[in-house]
Amino acid sequence: MSIEKSLLNVLLISIFGRRYNCQYIYNSQIPYIMKKILFLAVVTLLTVTMSAQKKAQITFKSDVVDYGEIDYGSDGVRSFEFTNTGDDVLIVARVYSTCGCTVPEKPEAPIQPGEDGVIKVKYDTKRPGPIRKTISVYSNASEVPYTLKIKGMVKPEASANGQ
Repeated sequence: MSIEKSLLNVLLISIFGRRYNCQYIYNSQIPYIMKKILFLAVVTLLTVTMSAQKKAQITFKSDVVDYGEIDYGSDGVRSFEFTNTGDDVLIVARVYSTCGCTVPEKPEAPIQPGEDGVIKVKYDTKRPGPIRKTISVYSNASEVPYTLKIKGMVKPEASANGQ
């Protein structure tokens, strides 16, 4: 048996897990085997290439802001701080809330790798009662929006005569 046929046999055993009649494969199956080897090489190359691409990554210091118990009509502005922990520029494309009583403000400038950013959220504190709202952050870090939450309680309005 020639060295070429021996190497083909070793290759076939490693790919398919069993021994083949080398003469039959050598004569009739080489195009099929070469296609299979080429396909495996292309898949491996694509996998390595895809995993090496740069990507932005958004990491929040906290994804929940607790207002606690706040007075009616008080300052309702809070901030969500985050860092771009990826190796590409982070662009916050869109930030929205589940209701009109919560107004989020996204950073306008792109966030470079390693830099920090802030998303400000203003809640209308002239609505007494519990606060339970969700803010969705769309960015180039993920196709799925990142979810932030605010919670707390707005005290009822104090009456005019101090009761």
